[in-house]
Amino acid sequence: MNWIKNFVRPKIRSILGVKREVPENMWIKDPDSGQMVFYRDLEANQFVFPGSGHHFRMAPEARLKTMFDDGAYELIALPSTPADPLKFRDARKYSDRLKEARQKTEQEDAITAASGKLHNVPVTIAVQDSAFILGSLGTAAGEALITSMRHAAKNKTPFILFVASGGARMQEGIFSLMQMPRTTVAVQELRELRLPYVVVMTNPTTGGVTASYAMLGDVHLAEPGALIGFAGQRVIEQTIREKLPEGFQRSEYLQEHGMVDMVVHRHQMRDTIGRLIRLLMKSPEFATGNQAAGELVPVANV
Repeated sequence: MNWIKNFVRPKIRSILGVKREVPENMWIKDPDSGQMVFYRDLEANQFVFPGSGHHFRMAPEARLKTMFDDGAYELIALPSTPADPLKFRDARKYSDRLKEARQKTEQEDAITAASGKLHNVPVTIAVQDSAFILGSLGTAAGEALITSMRHAAKNKTPFILFVASGGARMQEGIFSLMQMPRTTVAVQELRELRLPYVVVMTNPTTGGVTASYAMLGDVHLAEPGALIGFAGQRVIEQTIREKLPEGFQRSEYLQEHGMVDMVVHRHQMRDTIGRLIRLLMKSPEFATGNQAAGELVPVANV
């Protein structure tokens, strides 16, 4: 353990209020080609490796800036929850894992939500961060999703969710599992108001998250090459005692088999979602009949 790098330097930053804008390693290795890419170049390309097209993890702040008009948005205040309801401990205390994740990501938990305009249409967007304990679903994430969905319901806006998760957070036990039906109820509230719910599955989207709100959207989009599934491939192969096909549980395979509507490159994601929500909300260029110009009318979910 490097004591100066791992303890002294972060302590000095926290005292001085210095926010690190770039990672310690200025060069990022492409997982597909092995090519080393300068961080600033990768950031300018929306964290897509130029050689292979591999979609690298994108932090919530960067994701929100690319989605909202002019990068302008307002964060939604999310409720606080008990940090460690079960006082859980395995190799380490769960409270220590939370503290480390919060220092690493500068977020309270895995979900960040904001409101603003996309293609001049008011929207609510939530982003799940895989860097926060693999984006796992715990009480805080569940409450954040419910709060942001109800914000969309209150303001009559489409709800867009970028999913990245390893599943339920085991350190919270039954409290984590209960977020699956709770978030499902919140999705139903959007459906009753006929407000579009667009899900974008990024790498990875797995476990209980896939089994709940990630597969309840009106439209399911996915980034290229994203891992999407419930159980791991090895578990499935051991259960059915068969070799799985090439590309199984990847976004392209799921599109071919009807689980995903579209696989969309990150560079086209903003415009694709913009067109979808304008169509679903009957924005003026898609309006018919005597609808007043500029009026947004929710339509039945697809």
